[in-house]
Amino acid sequence: MIEIIGVRFKSAGKIYYFDPAGATIERGTGVIVETIRGVEYGTCEIANKMVEPDPAFMPVRRIIRVATEADLTTLAANRKRQEEAFGICLERIEKHGLGMKLIDVELTFDSAKIIFYFTADGRVDFRELVKDLASIFRMRIELRQIGVRDESKLLNGIGVCGRTLCCSTFLPEFHPVSIKMAKDQNLSLSPSKISGVCGRLMCCLKYEEEHYNELNKIMPGVGDIVQTPDGQGEVLSTSILRQTLRAAVRKNPNDSPAINHYRAQDIKIIKRAEVPEYTHYRGRS
Repeated sequence: MIEIIGVRFKSAGKIYYFDPAGATIERGTGVIVETIRGVEYGTCEIANKMVEPDPAFMPVRRIIRVATEADLTTLAANRKRQEEAFGICLERIEKHGLGMKLIDVELTFDSAKIIFYFTADGRVDFRELVKDLASIFRMRIELRQIGVRDESKLLNGIGVCGRTLCCSTFLPEFHPVSIKMAKDQNLSLSPSKISGVCGRLMCCLKYEEEHYNELNKIMPGVGDIVQTPDGQGEVLSTSILRQTLRAAVRKNPNDSPAINHYRAQDIKIIKRAEVPEYTHYRGRS
């Protein structure tokens, strides 16, 4: 067993594990640690915990120290420098006429490296920009191109649900989302209805996927032939959450079909309808 703490460097960012170096660190405490990017300030999200060694996060680095008042002062000064660096970089991008959109600036705690996050439609030759920035800031410069999902996570915003974006609030990383999830949940397949502010499929389609998969296993689809208490019929519509369906049923072959409602548990699927895959959605996941 080894003792670890979980540290997060950004709001809704991934949690990384460190050796507390014998200190008892409570959740919410600031710590100074060394990462592959250099010395960083992070916040403890998981207090001291004994776990089995896991190759996924081994070896575990030791924290340097619990953050002091001087460290908090340095952190505040770094944030001010980041704001200044943002304005300077914007000016230099315009000067060089580069087709890129600056999103955020991040300065490592030890001021050894500054990272500029940007989006662009394609590849950007920013070599001259890097030279300019290096001559101004006198430290290592990194320009990192990110996607539209990452842009939304950094900038935050309000989703169609009226709440702040999941990716900026609690999602540490993005999971694959597919159009099939919307189909399985009987949602409108209009891109404007199932896309987030980033223009990609909404992350929340993933939340209930497992539940809908379980429900869909026992539910017939539209067009299926089923045996009902009143005879054989064809499914006209379904309500997955209510586990009910509407079917056109003939008690006798020569009778006109009667449209009735049934519970899924009261019917038996005789033949599945062959439904072609939906191919008209033009959004991207």
